[in-house]
Amino acid sequence: MLKKFKPKSEFTRNVLTLMTGSTIAQAIPIAISPILTRIYTPADYGLVALFMSIATIGSIAATGRYEMAIMLPKKDTDAINVLLLSMSIAFLMSFLSLIIIFLFNQEITTFLGNQDVSSWLYLVPISVILTGIYQSLRYWSNRRKYFTNLAKNSVIQTGTGSSLNLLFGFFRFGGGGLISAGLMSQTVGIIFLGKMAWKKDKILLFKKDKIKMLALMKKYKKLPFFNLPNALIDTFKMSGITILIAKFFTTSILGQYSLAWKMVVTPASLVGNSLSQVFFQKLASANKSDLNRLIVKFIIKASLIALPMYLIVYLFAPEIFIFVFGEKWELAGKIASVLSPWLFLNFISSPLSSVYIIINRQEIMLVISIFYMIVPLSILYVFQDYDFIKTIQVMSLGMSFVLILLIIYIIYLTSKLRKG
Repeated sequence: MLKKFKPKSEFTRNVLTLMTGSTIAQAIPIAISPILTRIYTPADYGLVALFMSIATIGSIAATGRYEMAIMLPKKDTDAINVLLLSMSIAFLMSFLSLIIIFLFNQEITTFLGNQDVSSWLYLVPISVILTGIYQSLRYWSNRRKYFTNLAKNSVIQTGTGSSLNLLFGFFRFGGGGLISAGLMSQTVGIIFLGKMAWKKDKILLFKKDKIKMLALMKKYKKLPFFNLPNALIDTFKMSGITILIAKFFTTSILGQYSLAWKMVVTPASLVGNSLSQVFFQKLASANKSDLNRLIVKFIIKASLIALPMYLIVYLFAPEIFIFVFGEKWELAGKIASVLSPWLFLNFISSPLSSVYIIINRQEIMLVISIFYMIVPLSILYVFQDYDFIKTIQVMSLGMSFVLILLIIYIIYLTSKLRKG
């Protein structure tokens, strides 16, 4: 009899577990995308992109990045206090974002250049608190190696969001329907992960200690001081790209760009997110002298996985987008093709950023991120009067060059740790 296949490596088993859930989860929105692109317009997708350009900034700051510290303590009693600290900060940041939106709604709307987004901005504080709690619970589940439950959660959450997208599209809710569906599906994800954490770890929850929370806040203070600015800079980069495209071109072109980005990034995230979560957990438990070997091995594996996907996108994206999504999305296909070199290198380099947290050198990543933000925004500004595809092509090449330098530097930095 043939033996049932079982990967020998725990790393491989964990990645496959998360990939299975992620594959099913991401296959659902991909499968219904041809329907959604015929229900919603490029302008609807542009509205969602503008809303997310603001919501994402608040969401990144939601926990002060303390959710990443959940992975670091050796004791679970310390980690549970970091979890509670992270969630507490999320409530505070949500309240602050509510005040900002209430006081400066019109100014933000004018800056974005789209009056339709005004009323939806009041949902930003909800997005902030949901994201803060959700990310905290995900890192806790990752620490506890609840990979099967994380996979199930991905399927449930994405299935809920996709169903609501179809329902709201049927009733012609427009871009607001897409925004609402995203928030509701995230709520479902929080309920699932929260129930799981309570069921398995409720004894640890009684280890809450305010003094210890304050001590841990001080211990991991580099996260809000260096990693948070780094994450905000990365978010400003993506949000800035969104806003500048809407300002220099049109909301419809922004919708085309948004779909192209989503359709190229989503298939890669089937593997990439799973690799990142398990890779971070593996690095956190490894000796510093072993980091270089693990990183080089990861880069080789990630390159072999990603190259076929992005080569197909580069060569055939325009034809694929017309066939799958309809004639009105041809521009999105051309954008996807142009973006593919940048996104290929981004697939490889994104998980590597956790190295700076492991070695407690977030200040290095902060400097790199500032430069990484300036490049695309400067290119968009300088080339705003050029053809949009030409502008995006220059931006993609510039970002690719920066990522190549980043990968080389990480290899060099960890090689010094190995020698030390």
